[in-house]
Amino acid sequence: MIVSRIAQALGGTGGPPVVSGGPPETFLAASPRRGTRIAANGHRFATASSAQQCARRAAERNGRAARSTRRTAFAIFAAIAAHSAAADLFPFVLPWDDATPSIIDLSAWNEAPAGKHGFVVVKDGHLFAGGKRLRIFGVNVAFGANFPRKEDAEKIAARMAKFGINCVRFHHMDMMNAPGGIFARDGTTLDPGQLDRLDYFIAQLAARGIYSDLNLHVSRTYPDRPKSEKEGSTNYDKGVDNFSAPLIAAQKDYARALLTHVNPYTKHAYVEEPAVALVEINNENALLDEWHNGGLDKAASPYRAELGALWTKWLAQKYGGDEKLRAAWAAGARAEGAELLRNGDFANGLDPWTVEKHEGAIARGEVRDGALHLEIEKPGKAGWHVQATQPALKLRAGESYAFRFRARAGAKRPVTAVASQAHEPWKVFASKSVDLTPEWRDFTFIFKADADDDNARVGFTSLGLETGWVEFSKITLRIAGIDGDLRRDADGSVRAFTRDDSASRTPAAREDWLRFLWNLEEQYWPAMVDFLRKDLQCRSLIVGTQLGWSPFPIQARMDVIDSHNYWQHPHFPHRQWDMNDWTVQNVSMAGAPDGGTLPGLALQRIAGKPYICTEYNHSAPNQFASETFPLICACAALQDWDGIFAFAYSHRADDWDKRAIAGFFDIDQHPTKMATLAASLALFRRADIAPAKTERIARLSLEQAIQRVAGNGPRFGAQHFGVPPLMTFVHRVGVALGEAEALPAGVVAAQRVMSDTGELVWDTENRVAVVNTPASKAVVGALHGRTFRLGDLSISPGASQEWACIQLTVIDGADFAHARRILITATGAAENTGMKWRDAAKTSVGTDWGKAPSVVEGIAATIQFPNAGKLKAWALDERGYRRGEVPFAEGKLEITPEHKTLWYEVAAE
Repeated sequence: MIVSRIAQALGGTGGPPVVSGGPPETFLAASPRRGTRIAANGHRFATASSAQQCARRAAERNGRAARSTRRTAFAIFAAIAAHSAAADLFPFVLPWDDATPSIIDLSAWNEAPAGKHGFVVVKDGHLFAGGKRLRIFGVNVAFGANFPRKEDAEKIAARMAKFGINCVRFHHMDMMNAPGGIFARDGTTLDPGQLDRLDYFIAQLAARGIYSDLNLHVSRTYPDRPKSEKEGSTNYDKGVDNFSAPLIAAQKDYARALLTHVNPYTKHAYVEEPAVALVEINNENALLDEWHNGGLDKAASPYRAELGALWTKWLAQKYGGDEKLRAAWAAGARAEGAELLRNGDFANGLDPWTVEKHEGAIARGEVRDGALHLEIEKPGKAGWHVQATQPALKLRAGESYAFRFRARAGAKRPVTAVASQAHEPWKVFASKSVDLTPEWRDFTFIFKADADDDNARVGFTSLGLETGWVEFSKITLRIAGIDGDLRRDADGSVRAFTRDDSASRTPAAREDWLRFLWNLEEQYWPAMVDFLRKDLQCRSLIVGTQLGWSPFPIQARMDVIDSHNYWQHPHFPHRQWDMNDWTVQNVSMAGAPDGGTLPGLALQRIAGKPYICTEYNHSAPNQFASETFPLICACAALQDWDGIFAFAYSHRADDWDKRAIAGFFDIDQHPTKMATLAASLALFRRADIAPAKTERIARLSLEQAIQRVAGNGPRFGAQHFGVPPLMTFVHRVGVALGEAEALPAGVVAAQRVMSDTGELVWDTENRVAVVNTPASKAVVGALHGRTFRLGDLSISPGASQEWACIQLTVIDGADFAHARRILITATGAAENTGMKWRDAAKTSVGTDWGKAPSVVEGIAATIQFPNAGKLKAWALDERGYRRGEVPFAEGKLEITPEHKTLWYEVAAE
């Protein structure tokens, strides 16, 4: 292990940040690997996307690993949560229609009108507009918010420009008919009134230098056949519309209707509108992901038949006939192996089964009539807080296993069958969620181990969130039989595999199925691009879908590469989007030991391609949401990305003057998220944090990528090929196709990691992130009254200030030594008046979100400036105007909650 010590900052001002009371040295490593992709989000109003489900299940399935991480997090932040609860909060509402000039006004950063120099283009792997680098900070609008009244559209566009927003992603236009969506009552033609509102909004945005990103398919269920024939199919026809000819035709019809429509306010059809920077084909939707998460198995029978016909044609082209096909698939077939479990019929009581209870959950396990009867009397805080497993099993890498059981419950509820390590780090080999009912049902879970383990376990989790009883019987685990038969459906088509089927097939059959799906998906995206480019003559840059849904070698063919991620996405333990039954974990991401969501984004970037993240947020009502944009903007700047989009500006139709936090995702009325934008955008759009000097790129062959998808699905990146997650805060990271190469040896130190520019520190020991550049300084996280020395300037949070986000930004001047105007942004907790928390940890309010006005925490800190005696300071009002002078003596500024503001202005006399 090679660990390098950085003796001085590289490119910072006055040396690296020094934290009084912290570790005396800053250590840096010299090597790579990549972090796990955490959840993303795209389906907020029906069923969670597969990525969300994977992320939440991972948290549950990882058992004690997740438990250990959460215990650490909650231990650190228990005192902070209590502090926030006791803090005096005061009203602070940012007017929805404010576009007045003030120190926070960034509208001059937008070159207006958008597209004045022509279309956005790709040059040297980045976005350019008019010969200049274009860094996008965008927002999403969803559902009715896509279609504001004209008088509102003018004000919204002006306010967005003031806050430095320079692109709007038009999302979820296609789910509903008017007035919630773009379609007329027939569900096919575009509603003229909605289209007129959209046109006017886009024109108003363009006039203020704000580009548009038009999404084509997001949440529409295609009207290709009666609903009765689509029963049980995938949400929004996901995955299916990558291959079904009628659905692809419907996509093209919609794209033609929208993109060839002439906007009367700009006089351009959207295919020739330079203010449309991006067109996105299909949101969070790809065939390989839908197969891997089991969604494709649920496709309605007409689509399964269509898939079977394509499968049959593909096999015929490869083998020429059944004789060669049967011979190839027969190789490696075998009968099922001997029983691996002990006491799967519970004839000997519970031995060696283990019933685990954690975090206050109460559950009793006993044997009744040959079944394991579990009575959950008190739920815990997560599904894994009650689980029943059998450990001490030997699993072998690459081997397929068949886990079978009967189960029922007192009421309908989900349970997760899981195979994992029975020891640290509690790695999950595979899992499958099933729904139990009061009737006995038989289940089969076929999985493959990806590593040898002599102390593995199988069993059941996701039991800890609700009371009631569940029962399991006739549990078996055997080495799976391998099926080499060729089966045809009644119409003569070779039967399409399900996810479970493929795990029990011979190697040749599994390989054929994966190659078939890969070929099918890689045909879809270029074909849609050709349609947009050649048939419609669309000149905007084209995004396919997001990484993690589609593997990077396929998406690398698109103009721009996209991804999504969320910190602490809401979790719905029983029914998706039950607004009375959810949690958002109330923890901070700053300094997280695994880097939080940021490595999951950074390490899947495709080297040499423009990279954007069109959905990002820290979900409300998390009390640490002030860190959202400072952290993502710092990371994006260091990684040299091309765009970040907040999800979302608003979902609300004609309801803009809310004056209160409006749900999990909308930022337009979230006081601290909006207040931090000016300082955060300086890090990214102004590039105050310079791109990392060097790269750590994991290069792999196409064959390696295909085999990774075969075993683990399309969610992968550089962490699987040698780049550590925390390298995200050191060098530019990502993946690329090519000849594999050895990466430099070494690891990243676990406690404090510094970028190779010296401008960003990710301190995992103290749970804080520090920014130190010539024109921007920031401390974000668990401050605990320590002093942060950032060159010639220091920040000393108040002794009782447990957590805060404090940012200093030069607005006028080259750096702090020569600054004529400085913006100070000091933010902490935020909530609504009368918000009713359901627990002391503040993880949920159910439907009791409170009312206007939003209220915020005042931050206490002492800031020492180097140019003593030459500065004056003012507390600012909600529009960024001077409200009252703050005493300034010998370069020392005291900010306190008594000033009842989130912003201060410092100016040279």
